[in-house]
Amino acid sequence: MQVGLARLCERGLPMPAALRVLRQLVLERLVVLDCEQGAPLATITRAVTELAELALDAACTLAFAELDELYGAPLAEAPEPLPVRPRLGPAETPLAGTVPASEAGSAGANGHSAGAPQARPAPSGGSEPHEVGSVGANGHSAGAPQARPAPSGGSEPHEVGSVGATVPPQRAQMWVVGMGKLGARELNVSSDIDLIYVYDADGETAGNAQGRNKISNHEYFGKAVKHIYNTVGETTEHGNVFRVDLALRPNGNSGPSAVSLGALEVYFLVQGREWERFAWLKSRVVAPAACVQDKSAIMLRGAVLPFVFRKYLDYSVFEALRTLHRQIREHASKRAAGNPGRANDVKLSRGGIREIEFTVQLLQVVRGGQFPELRTRPTLDALTRLCRANLMPPAMADALAQAYDFLRRVEHRIQYLDDQQTHVLPTRDDDLNWIAASMGCAHVCEFLHTLDAHREVVAQEFDTLLGGPGNGGCNGKGCNGKNGNGGAPVDDLQSVLAQLPEAFAAKVGEWIHHPRVLALREDARVRLVRLVQRTGAWLDEGRVSELAALRMAAWIEHLLRRESYLALLQERPSVHERLLRLLGAAKWPAHYLLKHPGVVDELASQQLLTDRFDPVQFEAELQARRAALQSTGEDDEEELLNLLRRAHHAEVFRTLARDLERVLSVEQVADDLSALADAVLRTTARWCWARLKNRHREEPAVAIIGYGKLGGKELGYGSDLDIVFVYEDEHDNAPEVYAAFVRKMINWLTVKTGEGDLFEIDTALRPNGNSGLLVTSFTAYANYQQQRGSNTAWTWEHQAMTRARLVMGSLNLSTRFDAIREAVITAERDPVALAAEIVAMREKVRAAHPVHGSQFDVKHSVGGMVDAEFVVQFLVLSQSRAHPELCANSGNINLLERAERAGLLLPGMGTAAARAYRTLRQIQHRARLDEAPPRVEAAQVQEEAAAVRALWQHVLGGAVIPAANA
Repeated sequence: MQVGLARLCERGLPMPAALRVLRQLVLERLVVLDCEQGAPLATITRAVTELAELALDAACTLAFAELDELYGAPLAEAPEPLPVRPRLGPAETPLAGTVPASEAGSAGANGHSAGAPQARPAPSGGSEPHEVGSVGANGHSAGAPQARPAPSGGSEPHEVGSVGATVPPQRAQMWVVGMGKLGARELNVSSDIDLIYVYDADGETAGNAQGRNKISNHEYFGKAVKHIYNTVGETTEHGNVFRVDLALRPNGNSGPSAVSLGALEVYFLVQGREWERFAWLKSRVVAPAACVQDKSAIMLRGAVLPFVFRKYLDYSVFEALRTLHRQIREHASKRAAGNPGRANDVKLSRGGIREIEFTVQLLQVVRGGQFPELRTRPTLDALTRLCRANLMPPAMADALAQAYDFLRRVEHRIQYLDDQQTHVLPTRDDDLNWIAASMGCAHVCEFLHTLDAHREVVAQEFDTLLGGPGNGGCNGKGCNGKNGNGGAPVDDLQSVLAQLPEAFAAKVGEWIHHPRVLALREDARVRLVRLVQRTGAWLDEGRVSELAALRMAAWIEHLLRRESYLALLQERPSVHERLLRLLGAAKWPAHYLLKHPGVVDELASQQLLTDRFDPVQFEAELQARRAALQSTGEDDEEELLNLLRRAHHAEVFRTLARDLERVLSVEQVADDLSALADAVLRTTARWCWARLKNRHREEPAVAIIGYGKLGGKELGYGSDLDIVFVYEDEHDNAPEVYAAFVRKMINWLTVKTGEGDLFEIDTALRPNGNSGLLVTSFTAYANYQQQRGSNTAWTWEHQAMTRARLVMGSLNLSTRFDAIREAVITAERDPVALAAEIVAMREKVRAAHPVHGSQFDVKHSVGGMVDAEFVVQFLVLSQSRAHPELCANSGNINLLERAERAGLLLPGMGTAAARAYRTLRQIQHRARLDEAPPRVEAAQVQEEAAAVRALWQHVLGGAVIPAANA
């Protein structure tokens, strides 16, 4: 296109005319590519987008050249001169000058606004009137910060000490922001282009060659906008290049044509409406090309990202989008009332392109704050990412993608007919026949049938997601009362008390005058009433328990300032019911949800109860999120720490939900939690190493050895991690490098951020315990464990080795560790001496955890889990040399069964003890979930305790067995 434009200019056409002729040539070519050669949709939309970018860049160049000649270049407000300071000595560091923040002030004649609000409707007949106030008529904002990029060429810093030293003024930049399809590179062949003009700094121009005609930057850029419109949008004898629409700018058509970056930030903070977040989702700086190439336009990202994507799951946008869509449909219906043919609008009618875009954008806006990999502009790419994130079934994502492609190609054919921005099917038979044939259909009936099928799929998915009639209501008695249309919400809360059970009514009654409830916005209080009504209806039907309702009330009360959770529960009745079932099942989930409320959204997943934890997918998703953060420059350490925590907490909660729904056994829960810990350790290690300043190689030659519950794959909720770090690296600085790496990694795992922490870390099992090195060489570790030299491991450390495994490390280190572990546990030992040591260790543990009263402690009482675990450790250390099948780190239950098959236990003894251990472990697990001591009446586990005592007597019969319940 650039070559074609240059040739047109060489023929004597001025740039505006050359652009218009180029547009006609491009359109003629696209008709052939699209309708005759079947070019992909992306080829057509990308070509139109590139034409728009080329035209806008050329228009900017023309405008700035002409305006610079008249008024001089626009300059950013210069920073204050550096203070006069005495010359610094050679050992002192010079101080850089700083730019003071703008002082806040009320609006005056200069146009800075603090004035009365005005009404602003949403574009295209959209949302409610939009109040304005902070951004004045000139686009400035009182007190708005004016961000500036570093000088592009960069002069040498002024010597501190010179009087009045200043930084040379920099040229202020204006960015042409493409919205909608232009921003997403999805332009139609006859699209208008939605633009917003933003400039980076206030100030005034340098003046013309004679130093005259200085104007403010705001005036300069306002004139530039008009000049660009004349070049691109004005209709001449050659037509136009693109129709230009500025209605999406702050304050709409009543706002300034160009707005400063500072004013835009304040507008987002104070006045930005929910529908504007969807508009800015696809925003992109499209011109001038130089600003795109030198990355100076990246400053705009800091204002846009936090406005579009909130850091929490944002279900409050559902109602805003529902309202906007309803108004658009009503507007389309009114247009169609006098012209029935307009009902066949492939964009705005039911099941049209707009509903696909809304479906995709809604999921992006709700979750994009926490899942940066969802932040993308093109609709088809977003569908792929939503599917990859399990937010949409693959079949539905594919169906919507096919519908989008079909509808967009139909839209193009409609526009080829008259080169008008219309989306309504023609009524002439010959036009319909041509469209059908160009779409590959044998006749018009086939085309219309295919069109209707695609639109029906889109409409059903849209209604399911956004909610048809009645969705989000209370699903119970009283739902048709005045709360449905926003009556007096607090009175409604009072009136619903009579419908509730006594304890739940008492709790809800406390809310009537609760300051947090009174501080809620009216729509949020209505949501609260509807949730209470729905809960009351379910209590009346026996679907949920009153205990669950009370726990949910406590959870909601704690989170009333985060209205998004009320919106989530109202919009998703299935989430509401699942939450109540989960809270009614145990006490610990309620506390977990208070600490990590964002995980409640996991209850909306269709795959929640069917899938298991997949470490490969988990690590890939984390890597994708990190890459998405890197692409926007947000991958600082704090953001990565929070990213790890959010992902870990979500997976723990998924496992918890499956556990409480009895989808997983206790063993499967432990397997999944252990696999999750492994994945977090591997990812944390990779990210820490990548950010380590003194690293000397691409991949660390380090291994992490898991002990205890992590090593035995028996982790529970909230378990700490017993780990040991070893390295194998001959580099001279290896000890210092890996020590710094391990310290960094432990800090990443344990530090508390706004998202909580990950794990408590215990490294006491490293050689020489807490007095030893935090990380040691692999050779030193091997010598310590294999009794080489004077500094060697104790028997209890060898007991720990029976449950050790390599959690992270290279294949070579893994093989070497397995060899060391096997050598340790198969070493020749005196069985009698070993038995005495293990029994003595068991007595120490018993003394540290005395059991009082008549109840049976499933872990520490005689015949409890610890007895079985010590027996297994003795069998492994004393018999693995003769029975290699006992070397496997396969868990206590499996090892007891293996010992029986090896003839080390009486027939049926290993099986009975394994069954008893499983039962005791289940009791312990359920007790911990309910935050209760793991104790039961002795009669309840009489059979299990007897099986474990028999095991102990048979294997360690020479030991003195304390009396039962001692």
